[in-house]
Amino acid sequence: MKKRAVSFCMAALMAAGMLSGCASQTGSGNTAASETKEEVTTTAAPVAADTKGDTQKTSITFWHSMGGVNGEAIDALVEKFNKENTSGITVEAQYQGSYDDAINKLKSAQIGNMGADLVQIYDIGTRFMIDSGWVVPMQQLIDGDKWDNSQVEPNIAAYYTVNGTLYSMPFNSSTPILYYNKDMFKKAGITEVPDSLPGIERVGDDLVKKGGAGEVISLGIYGWFFEQFTCKQQAHYADNGNGREAAATAVDFDKNGAGVKTLTAWKELSVKGYAPNVGRGGDAGLADFSSGKSAMTLGSTASLKQILNDVNGKFEVGTAYFPKVSDDDKGGVSIGGGSLWALNNKDAGKQKAVWEFVKFLVSPESQAFWNSQTGYFPITTAAHEEPVFKDNIAKYPQFQTAIDQLHDSTPQSAGALLSVFPEARQTVETEIENMINNNGTPEDAVKKMAESINKSIADYNLLNK
Repeated sequence: MKKRAVSFCMAALMAAGMLSGCASQTGSGNTAASETKEEVTTTAAPVAADTKGDTQKTSITFWHSMGGVNGEAIDALVEKFNKENTSGITVEAQYQGSYDDAINKLKSAQIGNMGADLVQIYDIGTRFMIDSGWVVPMQQLIDGDKWDNSQVEPNIAAYYTVNGTLYSMPFNSSTPILYYNKDMFKKAGITEVPDSLPGIERVGDDLVKKGGAGEVISLGIYGWFFEQFTCKQQAHYADNGNGREAAATAVDFDKNGAGVKTLTAWKELSVKGYAPNVGRGGDAGLADFSSGKSAMTLGSTASLKQILNDVNGKFEVGTAYFPKVSDDDKGGVSIGGGSLWALNNKDAGKQKAVWEFVKFLVSPESQAFWNSQTGYFPITTAAHEEPVFKDNIAKYPQFQTAIDQLHDSTPQSAGALLSVFPEARQTVETEIENMINNNGTPEDAVKKMAESINKSIADYNLLNK
């Protein structure tokens, strides 16, 4: 590996070593296609895709970060592929731990010129993977096979599309939505679910005094939510077109006002007692909601089944779109979750085998099964016609909200690509928590966020010129 690529890995490893658990496995910001033209610099020349290699007796290694029931669903799909494919391909699925664990193991493996053939990486690792030069862009495999990629949900594919190239195949995609206690709303006489943070504030007293809520909203301090609030304002998180026209050099939320607007509304809810500090992370607010303490919470669409299981019929769970920051915001949401990356193993047979397995994973039948078992979106539009998907929607009608919200969003709400997103999320969460706990100002919090993240971006870009 080139000296520059080695320093790239080492820098990334040192940065990652300072982090712990910065992204949950149900969503990150940020599980939609950009129309902008851009230049992408990588540390390796583009790899010519070979979809005609001999796959007989070919074995490929698939690294993933799906544990629990999600891991069981992965194993079932892998077992089905291994039994039914007629190309002589065997897939060995290997659980790598959390998303952070997986990408750090990949960095270590690449330094030693090793690695998997296919790897699942979280959404916020996208810019890093593009810059690394370790991958065969999925678009090349698609074009080599003349596969119709219009069958992929456009607002999902858009996040992983840069300069017209789909770099990875979406797989476990989700968006955040608002969950609410229908019984409390009915008791409080509230007939319309609030669609903004000020709207939540307006119904706060009724939910507490009439609805019996102990908390109005259990709002976890999560960097992904901050990113979504930025998307809702149709504002950019970072410069250079959200890191899509070129690699970002600084955040933009401090200059365009989106950060202060978000934290001002967030602090209002906190100061008035409507949104107490329930902790950090995407799942931080779920326990209070499922126990019947809070009237609302924010969470990933992939959390729906877990919430319904935890509520266990104590009350009726409703779902609504992720709230706006201001009543007049017009933006949408960005997907989170993870995608599948083909690694440059320079083996035509393995490359062909990887593509065959990816096609199987995103087939309508596989995606309908995946959705029914995990709650992640089916990324293939034709999956909606599968009986398994239809049965699942009938059983869990709350998921229709997620489908509608996805379709009502646009590629322009795709969210940012940032080389140091894991560190950025930690910084955002720390400063929001400090603002709430220490009664700091939104302006100070945003300033500290920007200074810290911009330094991380500058350090990264300096090492990877």
